[in-house]
Amino acid sequence: MTHRERFLRNMRYQDFDRAPFWDFGAWPETIERWEREKPNCKEVPLTRDPCAGYGGWFEPTPPFEYKVVEEDDRTITYINHEGILLKERKDNPWSSMPQFIKFPVETREEFRTFCKERLNFDMASRLGADWVEKMEAHKDRDVPLFVSGGRWGGFFGPQRNLLGVENLCMMFYDDPAFVEEMMDYFADFMIAIMDKVLDHTDIDVFGFWEDMAYKTAPLISPEMVRKYMLPRYRRVVDHLSRRGVEFFALDSDGDISSLVPVWLDSGINILYPFEVQCGMDVNQVRKEYGKELRMWYGVDKRVAAWGPDAIDPEMKRVAPLVRDGGFIPGPDHSFPPDVFYENYVYFLKKLFEIL
Repeated sequence: MTHRERFLRNMRYQDFDRAPFWDFGAWPETIERWEREKPNCKEVPLTRDPCAGYGGWFEPTPPFEYKVVEEDDRTITYINHEGILLKERKDNPWSSMPQFIKFPVETREEFRTFCKERLNFDMASRLGADWVEKMEAHKDRDVPLFVSGGRWGGFFGPQRNLLGVENLCMMFYDDPAFVEEMMDYFADFMIAIMDKVLDHTDIDVFGFWEDMAYKTAPLISPEMVRKYMLPRYRRVVDHLSRRGVEFFALDSDGDISSLVPVWLDSGINILYPFEVQCGMDVNQVRKEYGKELRMWYGVDKRVAAWGPDAIDPEMKRVAPLVRDGGFIPGPDHSFPPDVFYENYVYFLKKLFEIL
C-alpha cells in the first residue's frame, strides 16, 4: 500500500493497513536541546510518513523587504516579509510572542493596493518559471498531495495578518462591508490560483488556515462565522469540488467546539489540531459528529514533557478511534523546549504502536 493509498483509504473510512504516521514538529529551541541530548539516547526516533505539502503559494509576492527599524541588547524591531512591524526578543524568539506594532492595512485603499502589488495571480512569480512542469510532476505520485493556503488562505487568518486581531474583530461591527470585500477577494484569489494548479495536476487535500480561537472560545461568534465566512467557504469548496478535490481541511488552534458545525456546513470535512489543553477531545467530537468529520492530531503534546507515565494513558485514550478510520493521531501542536529528547522518542514509539 503506497503512502497515498493509505491516506486516502483512511480518510474514506475504507480498510487500511495502518494510519499514517505524522509528527507536528518542534520549536527551534527544542531541536537545539534535542541535538545536545541525542548522544545519550539509546533509541532512534521513527521517521514520519512522507507527503507532498505546499503552504507558501499564497504568500504576499513579492515579499516585503526585511528592514530593521530599531535594535537594542534584548530586542529587535523590524518589518517582516508580510509587511508587519513587530518587536521581538533576541534570545529564543520562538519561545515568546512578539509585540505587533503596526499592520500593513488600515483602509480600503491600502488593501486594494496590497492586493494589486502582492496578492496577484501570477504563477511564475509564486512558483517559478517552470511551475507547469512542477505541477505535472505530481501526477504519478505515491504520496498524498496537500495544498494549503498557509497563513494567507482563509477568511479570518489572512485578514488578521493584514489588520491585526483587534482591528479585524472591531471591523466586523464598524465596517462589515470592508470585511466582506476582503473575504470576497481571498475567495477569488484562492480559486484563481487553484484553477491554474488543477489544470496540470490533481490534489488530495486543500487546506484553509484560520487560527481564530483561544483557550476557551473563538475570537468571533459562530453566528458571525456563519454569516460572513460560510458563504465564502462554500464558494471555494464547491468550485474546487467540481474540479475533483475531495477533501478540505482547516487548521485552527484553540477551543473550536462551537465552530465545528459551521465548518461542516461549509463543506470542510477535515479539522485539526484539536488542542487538548483547550478542552478539545477527539473522542467527544467523533461522538457528536460521526464520520462526516475527519480529524488529524488530537494527542496532548504536554504528556511528552511529563514522561512515560503520562504518555501511555494518553495514547490509550485516542487508540480506539484509529481503527475506525478518518483519524490520524499525532501531537496537537509542535513540541516546546521542556520536552526531553528521550521522552520525544518514547512518545513517537508509543504513537506508532497504536496505528
